[in-house]
Order: sequence, then structure tokens, then C-alpha cells
Amino acid sequence: MGKKSGIDINITGQSSVGAGLKSAPTGSNVGTGYYPAPTAIRIFFVFVTLILSAICAVPSAFADDKIVAVVNKDVITSKDMNDFLNFTRVQLARQYQGRELEEKRQALKVDLMNRLIEDCLILQEAKKEKVEIDPNRIKGRMDEIRREYGSDAAFQVDLRKQGMVPADIEKKIREQMLIFTIIDRKVKSKILVRPEEVTSYYNAHTLDFFLPETREVEAYALENEDMAKTFSYNLIAGQKLTDLAARYPMTVNKLQVPKGGGVKNEIEEAVFKLGVGEVSAPVGVDDKYYVFRLENIIVPGQISLSDAQDDIGELLYSKKMEEGFAAWMVEMKNNAYIKVIEADK
Repeated sequence: MGKKSGIDINITGQSSVGAGLKSAPTGSNVGTGYYPAPTAIRIFFVFVTLILSAICAVPSAFADDKIVAVVNKDVITSKDMNDFLNFTRVQLARQYQGRELEEKRQALKVDLMNRLIEDCLILQEAKKEKVEIDPNRIKGRMDEIRREYGSDAAFQVDLRKQGMVPADIEKKIREQMLIFTIIDRKVKSKILVRPEEVTSYYNAHTLDFFLPETREVEAYALENEDMAKTFSYNLIAGQKLTDLAARYPMTVNKLQVPKGGGVKNEIEEAVFKLGVGEVSAPVGVDDKYYVFRLENIIVPGQISLSDAQDDIGELLYSKKMEEGFAAWMVEMKNNAYIKVIEADK
């Protein structure tokens, strides 16, 4: 695998914190008394994942490293804030470029101080609760990171570029695991979503569970228009996809395209002209050309409670988790000594 840009210490499978909302859990939970925690919930961001140097640190020896906040007996420094913003830019550069990248980075500055204070309070709570992290878990995550780089040498080069050593990453991994563990203990473990809550939500939002007419298609993405035209012609002529795939570089995806569902107009127009088994002409979108083959037509209709219950359960769980975390944070802030000495510029 090629060299990565920037260090990613995110720990998958350990907590719902900071993760994107994913597909609903499989299987029915009606009758069990509650809905279990979804595997990943978009609730809030714990930014310790991205910070280079530790928050809740002892005062720095560097003259230009000013203390900008005091949280109980710990401090947050200007270096913590600058390191956070610089490292975040490296992380965001994987997805964004140019003006969009800078806009994303600037958006993170709006509530930066509050986020750092909250992270500090969470880590203090973990220390107070004597949360322990198995060193083997940290080592395992470090090994995963090294493997993602393809070689330890590439990993070390990227570390040096960012002014870090392996111990810095290990410390961040440990802090992240501490945060995940204490949030699970203090908030997540106390949240239940009962079947009657799911039913009540469904009955109050039936229009939200109406499925529009939908097309199930196989989408073929090719690099240029001429190639896409030839591919479409040959597929319509009856040539096998396996044979064409060997001749034309492409990616293949299964998609559902709902009527008026927010996809680009040119895609919806092309797809809804097709009969089952028919193939579209190429459709140019951004820097790719897409050819679609219609596989199935889903008629519009009401989604049943049994089909919607997992999605609703995850939605309600997410809301309760957000509310529970907010209440827990307010309680900790009310009982803490917090002094902001210099606001983020």
C-alpha cells in the first residue's frame, strides 16, 4: 500500500464518538425491551484524535507557548491550539483542497477553545475513575498504522515531517481510548430506546417513511467520454460485462436512485428513461463518465414499521446520546474551575 498523507489514529470499533452515522443494525429488537447501541453514531467530535501535543498538559518550557486556559489543575496552551489546527489541516487535506480545505479548517476554529476544554474535562474524569487501557490495544493500533504506510520507514518519515515520534502517537491513541471508555461508562451505557418509543415516532412521522419510486441500477464509471461511448455501445450490443471489464478500466457500483431524491438531474433523467435490462448512454458528471444499466424498479409505497424500526431506533438512540453527553458535560463544567486567559484569534 502506498504512503499516506498524515497520521490517522482513529480507533475503529471502540466507540460511537465522532463516527459517521452508518446503516442501521440488522435484526429486529421488538420485544427485547430496548434497542441496542448502534455501531456508529454521529453525535459529536472529540478532537483529541487530531491534536499533536497533549491537552491538559503541564506548562511548557517554550517562551512563546502561552497558557490560554486553565481547567482545574491542568492547562491548555497556545501550542495545543496551533498544533490542533495544523494537524487538522493535514487530516482534512485527504478529502479537500484549496479554498474548500481552508474553509473547513477555519470552521473548526469557531468553537475550538470549548472543544479543547471539553476534551480536557473528559480526560480528567477518566483519570478520576482510574480507567486503565490495555497496552496491547495501543500496540495493536500502532501496528495497524504502520501497516497502512506499507513500511516502517515511510511511517517514520511522515512522523518527522509533522515533528513527532512514535511515542506521541501512542499517547494520542491512549487518550482517545480513555475518552471512548469513560463516555461509554458515563453516558452510553445508560441509554435505552424502548419499542414503544419507536412505534410512537413512526406513527408521528409516517410521511417520512414513504418510499418514492426508485430505480435500482448498476453504474459503470469510466475515465473519458470516448471510452464510455464505446463501452455503452458494446454493452447494449450484448457483449458480456466480464469481457468488457478486461478491456475498459472502470469501477462498478450498485445504486438506488429515488425519484426526486436529490441526485443530479442528468443522472435521474437518464436512469428513469430506462426499462429493466436497458443500458444508458454515457452521462458526464464532474471528471467521470457514467453508464447505467437498470436492474429493478421499486414501486412507491409506505415503509412498514418493521422495516423502519432499526433506522428509527438508531435515530432515537443518537438523539438520546447527544442529550446525555450534553447534560454530562454541563454537570462537569459546573463543578470545574475553568478560566480562559486568551481567546482563540
